[in-house]
Amino acid sequence: MRTGRLLGAGRTADVYEMADDEAADGSPGEAGHEAEDGPPGEARHEAEDGPPGEAGREADAHGTWVLRRYRDGWGDARAEAQVMDHVRTHGYPAPRVRTATRTDLVLERLSGPTMLEAIAAGALPPTEAGAELARLLHALHALPPRRSTDPATRVLHLDLHPENVLLTPDGPRVIDWANAEEGPPGLDWGMSAVILAQVAADTDDPRAPLAHAILTGLLTHQPPGAPSALTEEGLTEAISRRSQNPTMSAREVRLLDRSRELIRSVGAR
Repeated sequence: MRTGRLLGAGRTADVYEMADDEAADGSPGEAGHEAEDGPPGEARHEAEDGPPGEAGREADAHGTWVLRRYRDGWGDARAEAQVMDHVRTHGYPAPRVRTATRTDLVLERLSGPTMLEAIAAGALPPTEAGAELARLLHALHALPPRRSTDPATRVLHLDLHPENVLLTPDGPRVIDWANAEEGPPGLDWGMSAVILAQVAADTDDPRAPLAHAILTGLLTHQPPGAPSALTEEGLTEAISRRSQNPTMSAREVRLLDRSRELIRSVGAR
């Protein structure tokens, strides 16, 4: 498959622009997967591992689809596409997938800033951003799992944070489903909380106050009278997973204990 201009490069994948005629050349048999078309009018941008917003700013000029290609044996794009199709079928705001192989995803290109960009621009209060993350988690965990018959098991994103939510003209869209799996919802809440808390707990990071406000919005936006969706078991597992993540720096790992205490403090309010 020919690729166009490189739009973004992350730790595990690159994102390229694609002409519409090139995206149309891939057949379901060749790609190993063909997603159903989503509702008309959806926006265009998908650069999950690239610089936030770079691909979206040029969406209208360069077509409807982008290619996200894993590097060096990372990822399973077919499995990722199956999860995205499943949640979209049940009405969840994930991007359309056109085709997928083990390493390549051809995705709709969405327009709009990331949630983080909107916060930085002053267009979205950070506590409201946290509340929106909470709404997205609640909505995801209301969907049935793909495989499990355990009523306590749900689809988990496991990387939901402000850089993985695009604010399109049609509403928020959740991107980067590479870590998705099925399990207890408390783990998903724990992962989002820890990701935010690692920034909020770093006194040398200028983003810390914003991350603290987002974390507060996330953990305090719960249905009235309902128990917290964040469980101690989920938080413990999230801390363990982050500590073993090979992409974590030594400083990020050292912040995990402080992050745990911050999450407990904010969540107890």
